[in-house]
Amino acid sequence: MAFRSQRRSSKLRLLIALAIAAFAVISYFGKKDFNELTGETQYVDLSPEQEVALGLHAAPQMAQQHGGLHPDERARALVDRIGKRLVAQTAAGSTPYQWQFHLLADEKTVNAFALPGGQVFLTAALLSRLESEGQVAAVLGHEIGHVVARHGAEHMAKAKLTQGLTGAAVMATVESGGRGSAAVAAMIGRLVNMKYGRDDELESDRLGVRFTAKAGYDPRSMLRVMEILDAAGDGARPPEFYSTHPNPARRIERIKQAISTLFPNGVPGSLES
Repeated sequence: MAFRSQRRSSKLRLLIALAIAAFAVISYFGKKDFNELTGETQYVDLSPEQEVALGLHAAPQMAQQHGGLHPDERARALVDRIGKRLVAQTAAGSTPYQWQFHLLADEKTVNAFALPGGQVFLTAALLSRLESEGQVAAVLGHEIGHVVARHGAEHMAKAKLTQGLTGAAVMATVESGGRGSAAVAAMIGRLVNMKYGRDDELESDRLGVRFTAKAGYDPRSMLRVMEILDAAGDGARPPEFYSTHPNPARRIERIKQAISTLFPNGVPGSLES
């Protein structure tokens, strides 16, 4: 009798797990959108308006985590001017995002990042290592690439899918020695999302090359930025900007390919470095 009850319970758990998994998959694939700027079909969990609202809401907290905005108004104005030039002269300006460029007071963390909806941040630690406006433009162009490619919205949708499938695995294996299986499912989910992250970085590099060149900056400045970031690690822990990014050598090679594709006859000498 107890055996039958246990079998019924196991079947019920399995049915619930299948329902959770099915709901997660249907919800994920049901939110499909075509990104005209990248030419890709994406599965996203937010509208552009929601991305803007999310970014604006999170921006103050993100700034606070890095010591707030930098007190040097001239330095802040420099970052803002370069960022606005990139937006005004590229396809980023035709998007519904509300672009704002922030210089953070953090002088220890070498990093730049963007929130969904157009909030872009650069730390003083990274700015102090850059040698030209073109290099600042390369960093900001890369971050703009993340926003227009909607990587944040994609990751939120993927995270929900992963959470749903992991929950289904837990439900299916509970009380049956399945804790290990659930852990494996969670690990696979993290690995999948990490792979997407590396792909996102390479895509943002390609977009950054396009944006910097379109705005009148020499895209080869991005190669020098890679060298500066590599040197910033000094053989120890890499800068935060590199922490979730692809291998630097691979990244540099992809940037060179993007530049060659954009300028098959060589980069014009009129571009600002």
